[in-house]
Amino acid sequence: MKQNISESELEVMKVLWKINEGSSAQIIEQLKDNSDWKPKTIQTLITRLVSKGFIDVDKTNRKLFIYKPAISEREYKDSASKSFLEKLYNGSINKMVLSFVKENKLSKEEIDELRDILKDED
Repeated sequence: MKQNISESELEVMKVLWKINEGSSAQIIEQLKDNSDWKPKTIQTLITRLVSKGFIDVDKTNRKLFIYKPAISEREYKDSASKSFLEKLYNGSINKMVLSFVKENKLSKEEIDELRDILKDED
């Protein structure tokens, strides 16, 4: 994945991952209760995501375009996680976890859960 997506664009992607495919009207309907965006703004976000290659569009029916995610949620999360690790921790998950532990950003329960996960990986 070469380009990043904004937080607003991510909200559109979350809708598409949830509904699998839909028209702009369906996407707008899903977003209207959780945002104060106007339909034109949402359409602009959809258009940007299409141009970035995150959304595919079926233009078979010229009156009703159907949008589908071009990347799965899992693929996006994997890529975003790797990018985050590279930018902030030089790709080291160890450095990231140590940072969270040292800054008390992980609770005792979360640390115990991490230990259990790591024990299961042995």
